[in-house]
Amino acid sequence: MTAQSRVAIGLSAVLAVVEDERPKVLCVRSAEGLWSLPYGPFDPERHRTFEIGLRDFVERQTRVTLGYVEQLYTFGDKGREAPAAALVGGAAGDRVVSVGYLALAPSPAPVDGADASWRDWHEFFPWEDWRDGEPEAIGLILPALERWAKSALDEPVADSRRTRLRLAFGLSDHGWEEERALDRYELMYEAGLVAEAARDRKRAGGVRPTDAAPVAGLGADMASDHRRILATAIGRLRGKLKYRPVIFDLMPPTFTLLALQRTVEAVVGFDLHKQNFRRSVEQSGLVARTKETALQTGGRPAALFRANRPALRDRAGKGLAIPRMKIPVPAG
Repeated sequence: MTAQSRVAIGLSAVLAVVEDERPKVLCVRSAEGLWSLPYGPFDPERHRTFEIGLRDFVERQTRVTLGYVEQLYTFGDKGREAPAAALVGGAAGDRVVSVGYLALAPSPAPVDGADASWRDWHEFFPWEDWRDGEPEAIGLILPALERWAKSALDEPVADSRRTRLRLAFGLSDHGWEEERALDRYELMYEAGLVAEAARDRKRAGGVRPTDAAPVAGLGADMASDHRRILATAIGRLRGKLKYRPVIFDLMPPTFTLLALQRTVEAVVGFDLHKQNFRRSVEQSGLVARTKETALQTGGRPAALFRANRPALRDRAGKGLAIPRMKIPVPAG
């Protein structure tokens, strides 16, 4: 860090909802025209805490008021902060520490202005949605990563890359693990497959003739390192479903068990076993049946449930079982 550079603290928010069986996040347009997460600088003169600052600029940018939020991670890797510095009003040479937050809501709040929109997160991560079979992007990613692994200058590095590839993309005995969303994105970034990698290398002046070119069809890039932050949030949320009842923060006051299942499937990115899921939910004590019903497709009535709030408090360390219909296995 030079005498002219300084540390700037940026705050970013991943506000997630599920609408029409699509997982969405609140995005805003950056000055570059790319989608970004709501973001802003931390001003210690104006904001007593990071969270107060976060709530302030999210509401100013989008007119959306945040409910519950939790700190996600602190990002500060050297070499990935140049565009972030511009986002938070700093100079290109500033070192940026970005603090990410995760927030959940039961429905997308109306946004104010053309520069804010709720976007399906699979727009940025098309390889994460297996509900209709293997995503087309997997067929692009695996061969490119295999070539990258083989390009290592020595065999130990090549072996390490192949091991990471197998673990991240479910080619090992463990199969596809939905929580590894960040591992998959970081591997692709390191291999130069995503647009952010080329952009960061160019800004750092480190482009080499041997560097791989980004692969088309691997999702929309985002401003700064916001796709990395979003991948972290997706992995965190998917993991928390199993040990915390956070799914109910994404649900309306009453819901059918099928709607609950579809919401979980939207988040984890694959189909669940309907009967096993229903049985596990009813036995968990986390939901309570109401006296109301709702008409499903075909006109059949379905019981409406609500979250059992006392049980949620008593069982804060209990999540939902995730009974897969089948384990996604890439063809590669």
